[in-house]
Amino acid sequence: MAERLLIVEDDRSVARVVSAALKARGYTVELVASGSAALAAAKRETPAVVLLDLGLPDIDGLDVCRELRTWSTVPIIVVTADGADSRKVRALDDGADDYITKPFSMPELLARIRVALRHRKAAGVVDRTVLEVGDLRIDVAQHRVTVAGEEVDLRPKEFALLTLLARHAGRVLTHRAILEQVWGPDAERDTQHLRVYAAMLRKKLEDDPAHPRLVTEPGVGYRLVDPDDTTTAWE
Repeated sequence: MAERLLIVEDDRSVARVVSAALKARGYTVELVASGSAALAAAKRETPAVVLLDLGLPDIDGLDVCRELRTWSTVPIIVVTADGADSRKVRALDDGADDYITKPFSMPELLARIRVALRHRKAAGVVDRTVLEVGDLRIDVAQHRVTVAGEEVDLRPKEFALLTLLARHAGRVLTHRAILEQVWGPDAERDTQHLRVYAAMLRKKLEDDPAHPRLVTEPGVGYRLVDPDDTTTAWE
């Protein structure tokens, strides 16, 4: 059965192009042009993924995102037109799973949707003890990390950071979310501390600087690249 995607977009030309491309790849698409219509559609039949434009005519997209999160765990990919980091961070902190900035390419959008669908299917398996992202393997119970079979020695906080990112591979996590979950709520503004640990982690994991595993989303946070969904549009 085709996955049903809810596209919330008031720009008709963008909506038509995106809808046609997704239908051509086998998805079922429902198009709405306002925040109120999006909430009604999501309540009527839960979609597999919501692609949510933040610039809507009736309700701010951030408010739609927050409202959806009060009763639904559906993956939400927000779309921003201005590229402002503050809007991206707010959306992610308010419950969005990912973001994409206009103009975007279809390969990039399709990759983000695939990641969101995988997260939805894996949502019931929160406490996996072995995580695999490409040739990166994390045995949580044994506190052991290998890359292409070679063991990597990590400090406890490096291990905690990598495990968090691996549980959400392909998804961007904000500085605030990472700091709260790895170092605790009192550390949520210590982004420089996080940068140091991210740099140390990269040094131990990277074998090809041109294709990093741990990607910085400037002004927003970090993403552990899922090789199954890597496209040139992401680079």
